This record gives sequence, structure tokens and C-alpha cells, in this order.
Amino acid sequence: MARRAPLPPWRLAPIAGELSAECAGTMILILFGAGVVAQVVAGGIGDHDSIAWAWGIGVTLGVYVSARLSGGHINPAVTVALAVFQGFPRRKVAPYVLAQTVGAFTGALLVRWNYSEVLAAFDPGHTIKSQLVFSTLPGNGTLPVGLWGGFRDQIIGTAILLFVILALTDLRNMPPMAGLTPVVIGLLVVAIGMAWGTDAGYAINPARDFGPRLAQYLTGYGGAWRDQYGGLYFWVPIAGPLLGGLAGAALYHLLIGCHLPPQAGRGAEGAGREPERDATP
Repeated sequence: MARRAPLPPWRLAPIAGELSAECAGTMILILFGAGVVAQVVAGGIGDHDSIAWAWGIGVTLGVYVSARLSGGHINPAVTVALAVFQGFPRRKVAPYVLAQTVGAFTGALLVRWNYSEVLAAFDPGHTIKSQLVFSTLPGNGTLPVGLWGGFRDQIIGTAILLFVILALTDLRNMPPMAGLTPVVIGLLVVAIGMAWGTDAGYAINPARDFGPRLAQYLTGYGGAWRDQYGGLYFWVPIAGPLLGGLAGAALYHLLIGCHLPPQAGRGAEGAGREPERDATP
């Protein structure tokens, strides 16, 4: 009987590989997302459409980077919703969320470092003026939207995100052609940014907001946890997306999922399943 070749010494255990992928994928998301906001806000190059497109492309690339190993969640709201409704192992939720947050934090630190001169020239005191480069604010820091308006917005925006993600990844529905799902999910984020970016900056991802918010706090933004009114705001882009993701997933199952015929030999969907792996252990 043929003996299997030994595993390369650098190959990680399965769960470590999944967490590494989630960290890397979320970091890619923030490198493009926070990077474009820094360029537009502090550098004066580009506009709102640049921001929406770069965030969407960042999502697409982050999912492509991580999907094979981890399923490409790159968002705690996605992980939690899949654990509740799609059978994703609940023991992996906390590790995934931590890995996503570490990735977002690392990506934000790189953007902060690279744009340090531009940010210092634009906003020497590192105030609310440039805070939204890394974290979100109600009304993007200028419009008359308060804390609860931002909370409402985050619930609705993330509900849209999860509703459509489940529709796109449900094998019983009409999923995109093989390999194109990350592209369509990226377009979904572009659309949310263009249609739902006014009230709260469409964080729709707790790691995307908290990781960069922590990074900016540690690099000179003393008011990072507060909004332009002085109120504690950091919890809104965490709680709102988690609740909204659950609401969107529940609505998908109520309005669409429960009416689709079962697919022979497989479960309802692939998004919450264990990540696919090579046959080699």
C-alpha cells in the first residue's frame, strides 16, 4: 500500500488555516476600503463613487482570498447568521470573529501608516474631521442623523446584505456561475454603498468598523469611540449589523428559502457548510 507523502512543515492545522484565511481576507477588504476613504477624504482624489466601488472590489477580493479555506465570511454578521440559520459550526464563531477583527485592525494600521503624512496635513489634530477614514459616524459626521438613526440604518443595511447573500449562495435557487459569487457579492456592497451610505456610512460589518476604530484610537485619535455629538457610538456598527444580519437571514428563509424544493443529495445551501478542503488530511 502506497504511503502518503508527509505534509509540508509550514502547513497549518485546518482551523488555523481557516482563521488565517479570515484574517487575510478581512485585511484585504480594509486595505482597499479604508485606503480609498483616506485618498478621497484626506487626499482629495476621487469621490463617493470611488469609495463605493473600492469597498465593493475589496469585498470581492477578500472573499476570493479566503473562500477556499474558510468560506470567505470576512464579516462577523455573516458568520453569526450562518451559524444560526445555515449550520455553520457554532464553536467556530468566536474564533472567526476574532480573526476577522485582527485582519481589519492590521489592514487599518497599514493604511494609517501609509497615509500618515497626508492625514497629518489634512487634520493635524486627528479629530472628527478625518475620523471617518477608518470608522463610521452617524450622517458621516456632517448630516443631521443621530445615534438611533445610525442604529436603524445598520440593521436595515445588513439585513439587505444577508438576505441577498443567502439568495446568491443557495444552491436550490439561481446562484451565479461557478466562481462568480464573490463578484456579485461585491456588486451588492457597491449598491448598498450607493443607496444606503448616507445615514451611517454602511459599515454593515462589525469587524470592518471596530478593528479600524481601535487602530485609530491607538494612533492618536482620542475621540475614536465617540460621534460628532460626543456620544459613545462605537457599539452601533457592532450591534446593528449583528441584529440586521439575523433579521435578513430569517426573512430570506421565511420568504424564499422555505418555498424552494430540496436539492437531491445536498443541503439547502453551501454558505454555512464546512469549508471545502483537499482530500489530503
